[in-house]
Amino acid sequence: MHHANHFYGHAHVLARYCGLGDGHPPRINGYVQHGWNIGDGLAPGHPYAEFTPSLLWSEQTRRRAWSVGRRNVVTVGAPFAYLLSLRPEDPPEAEREAEREAEREGTIWYPFHGWEGQHVKGDHKELIARIRATEPGPVTVCLYWHEYGMRRVRRLYENAGFRVICHGYRGHWWKDTDPLFLDKQLTELRRHKRVASNRLTSAIFYGIAAGCEPAVYGDPMILAAEDPTFGGTARIRRQWPELHGESVDLPTAVEIARAELGTDHRCTPAELRELLGWANLQEEKS
Repeated sequence: MHHANHFYGHAHVLARYCGLGDGHPPRINGYVQHGWNIGDGLAPGHPYAEFTPSLLWSEQTRRRAWSVGRRNVVTVGAPFAYLLSLRPEDPPEAEREAEREAEREGTIWYPFHGWEGQHVKGDHKELIARIRATEPGPVTVCLYWHEYGMRRVRRLYENAGFRVICHGYRGHWWKDTDPLFLDKQLTELRRHKRVASNRLTSAIFYGIAAGCEPAVYGDPMILAAEDPTFGGTARIRRQWPELHGESVDLPTAVEIARAELGTDHRCTPAELRELLGWANLQEEKS
């Protein structure tokens, strides 16, 4: 299995959905898209073995992959869409709607982050000032593990009076993956009324799917040696202007998120086991 298939516990979520339990997931026959992007579903510079299947989130991504010469591509939906199927909210009973609305409070804010190979350059103090001037309720700032481990960065947000959390470590080279990363993220998103970031990223689409009102504003910051192949932040702002701003039209956002996460392409457990190369594995008995 390519190690990126383990990122954020994606392989673990898919194994649970397929009825294979919550232990170490079997090897996946292909590359699972591990984050929302505006290219072919794989990270720029991602090593690719020819003829290996690409298991992509959305039909838009599948078409882009086809346009750059990839042929063994299939749309399966995002692992987060499968997690939503595993953890549905209660049926929308009319008498509980007001109660559920009251349970959500404040904003969960995701500053744009770096990773092992690339660091982010930007003014966190300026971003904090913008957040404080914009968000009406209590703010939870979720830092990626990379920034969370930087005491200087973490303390800036803590000293601003924000609740600061981290969903866990995404994993790298099959090591230290937090299999409950997405579960923790979903739990936090469902606690908040709004989800916001300074860039349009996976977390925004996850938040919309989890029932949050989205916002994208503030300095998008700069990623060291950022690959401009597919157009970068300028293209994102041009192509998805409806999702940028301190206030976004929710019905429009929900429609876009559904398409980008490939929710309507979510497979049945039997279909997904076939696509992942797990068709002959025995399901766990509950």
